[in-house]
Amino acid sequence: MTTYVAKAGVNLALSNNEKRQLLEQALAKLNRPLNKVLIIPPDITRLNSNAGPLTAMLYDILTPKAHVDILPALGTHFPMTEHEIRVMFGNDIPLDRFIVHDWRNDVVTLGEVPSELIKEWSEGKLDYSVSAQCNKILFQGYDLIVSVGQIVPHEVVGMANYTKNIMVGVGGADMINKSHFLGASYGMEKLMGVNDTPVRKLFNYGVETFLKDLPILYVLTVMAKNQATGQMEMRGLFIGDDDETFAQGVKLSQQTNLDLMDEPVKKVVVYLDPEEFRSTWLGNKAVYRTRMMIADDGDLIILAPGLKQFGEDPQNDKIIRKYGYKGTPATLKAVAENEDLRQNLGAAAHLIHGSSEGRFRITYCPGPGMSKEEVASVGFIPGDLKEMTAKYNPVTLKDGFNTLPDGEQIFYISNPALGLWALRSKFQA
Repeated sequence: MTTYVAKAGVNLALSNNEKRQLLEQALAKLNRPLNKVLIIPPDITRLNSNAGPLTAMLYDILTPKAHVDILPALGTHFPMTEHEIRVMFGNDIPLDRFIVHDWRNDVVTLGEVPSELIKEWSEGKLDYSVSAQCNKILFQGYDLIVSVGQIVPHEVVGMANYTKNIMVGVGGADMINKSHFLGASYGMEKLMGVNDTPVRKLFNYGVETFLKDLPILYVLTVMAKNQATGQMEMRGLFIGDDDETFAQGVKLSQQTNLDLMDEPVKKVVVYLDPEEFRSTWLGNKAVYRTRMMIADDGDLIILAPGLKQFGEDPQNDKIIRKYGYKGTPATLKAVAENEDLRQNLGAAAHLIHGSSEGRFRITYCPGPGMSKEEVASVGFIPGDLKEMTAKYNPVTLKDGFNTLPDGEQIFYISNPALGLWALRSKFQA
């Protein structure tokens, strides 16, 4: 188990030439023939990961000698459109190299994570076994499987990527549903921004136990926005096949992607880019990633011009519409009483994640793709997008604290997927 490449710094901004050189160095250190390679990058919802350009570089480096397939780690998300593929990966990779992951139908069951471990990891809150499942294509004789993605605080696993990209990104329904519910039951605020969590233990166990013979290489980025230019910059690139490679990246992400406050914030405004956020399933990162800094009786205003649905999957969308974001007690009660929720524990976890538990107000301002009535029906306060955008203009606001002409002070976030905002007193590293 090895870290092949690690270049990082809190003020670093890796150039494209440097990224390519580091990829080439890592591949050379493998020192084995690479005739058939599978790349597993994230989808358009992780556009800021820089995984798109890295995947294009890998394809260009490898294709003179290797057959290369690309399997975007969709998890439960919709398949990427041709437009999304081109936006993220550029124009040089043929479309027939991209394979769609179907989390309900394309997976094989590799084994079972015993209930005793889930009970131990959840501190007695849960007692069920979990089927480890992955897309069957991983077992079609690849000389190398390259998992590409970003390390960033995450509401389910603590820190995104690494084994999550395999167990969830190209995983199956049982692992996805039960891992999400494990995180929600354990406590989202206890695990966000932390490496050693119950869900991380689950994902690592799944890969180490059932996929240990697969040649998986992890290409992990740490990204941050340059506040002067507004551009995303790569602070770190870590390439390896072990826990230590990931742990190095986690430390940098904790230094780079955490914004810790000394006092609670009364009003937070979050903008959801319509290219990236079209559902509350994804857009609720505005809730997940800010909840630990919002004051009691505070306000979260979400500007969501691209909002079209609640779930990224028709079944999950139906469940969200049926049960709504009503907090942990109501959701757990609904799980106990309704088979459809028990069969879709990932959706149940999402309902818990998306609620403020009545502690602060959430105002969702949808564009033309969703009505205010729909927003209200799931438990959010509907807002007028035109009115709110005029008052809180994403074009003129800067990330962080802003004082408006009328004297009102707000905290603005241009993309909630880029980090975690929390009170120092609530963050547990």
